[in-house]
Amino acid sequence: RLERELVLAFDSGAQPVVILTKSDAVPDGGAVEAVAHVALEVPVLVVSSRTGEGIDAVRALIVDHGTLALLGASGVGKSTLVNRLVGHNVQRTAAVREGDDRGRHTTSAAELVAVPGGGWLIDTPGLRAVSLWSSGHGIERAFADVFDLMDRCRFRNCKHGDEPDCAVLAAITAGSLRPERLVSLKRLVAEEAAIEQEQRERTKDADRHPRHHRIP
Repeated sequence: RLERELVLAFDSGAQPVVILTKSDAVPDGGAVEAVAHVALEVPVLVVSSRTGEGIDAVRALIVDHGTLALLGASGVGKSTLVNRLVGHNVQRTAAVREGDDRGRHTTSAAELVAVPGGGWLIDTPGLRAVSLWSSGHGIERAFADVFDLMDRCRFRNCKHGDEPDCAVLAAITAGSLRPERLVSLKRLVAEEAAIEQEQRERTKDADRHPRHHRIP
């Protein structure tokens, strides 16, 4: 999921930043390192809205870029983070559900919130799933490590399966590339291809059956 969100962020032209919330409730346990393997060259911040850890670093992002949009699942603490950054309760919050620790929706629409001292926050509703929409360069940036290896393969049309002199498979064997990275890349590439095909079919259908609007 994180890889898909990074692709969307890069495609939109935004500068992604990964914020790990609720650090006071969840021990690190290697979370930063695990995220760093996925979010290459993307800043990773550890934040606690309760203790204040990392809040100044998030504020600095707003000062540097002007606007910060928060994207994530329900219950991860987006609205609580907004309240902490603003200094008072401007967004309604709710505890996660007992039993499964899943979040409850408290933000039903994207809201623009002014930050004291300048800048804006965009609090978005919790997302259960996100889909790619259009093909851009986001996937190449999100998987720059894999694409760099692909350029070193012996054959330009290498499928990274059982071809000889495949740099990607060599990196996986050597332990310098996690196999999950290649699996995720192939899945997202297939998803983008399916979306592009659907868009082409819609365009063809629109050309075959143009809509005529009566001009009053």
